[in-house]
Amino acid sequence: MAKTIMIVDDSASLRQVVSIALKGAGYDTVEACDGKDALSKLDGRKLHLIISDVNMPNMDGLSFVRAAKQLPAYKFTPVIMLTTEVSDAKKQEGQAAGAKAWVVKPFQPAQMLAAVSKLVLP
Repeated sequence: MAKTIMIVDDSASLRQVVSIALKGAGYDTVEACDGKDALSKLDGRKLHLIISDVNMPNMDGLSFVRAAKQLPAYKFTPVIMLTTEVSDAKKQEGQAAGAKAWVVKPFQPAQMLAAVSKLVLP
């Protein structure tokens, strides 16, 4: 059965690029346009990974990750932050929130898929 990955980004074109790369690698995807939308889609279904932007309207990525980690079904779901943020302070904040990896935009799909394959176990 295909592993399911949630993509959270306010850019529809970026969600599409990530989704195409993931589907090409055999994953199913769920998309959300911001943290609030993403939280509403955390309905207990199994997610094997969450890929989230940091800077988004309504609810930013770090707030979303902190909220998702409070839900028992998603407490151990690995998170990759996909963002333009490069500061160590933001990375530490992401790690504290529960992010396992930090991929900086613009990114190569192969680079992102390598990070995904390390976090999504077969």
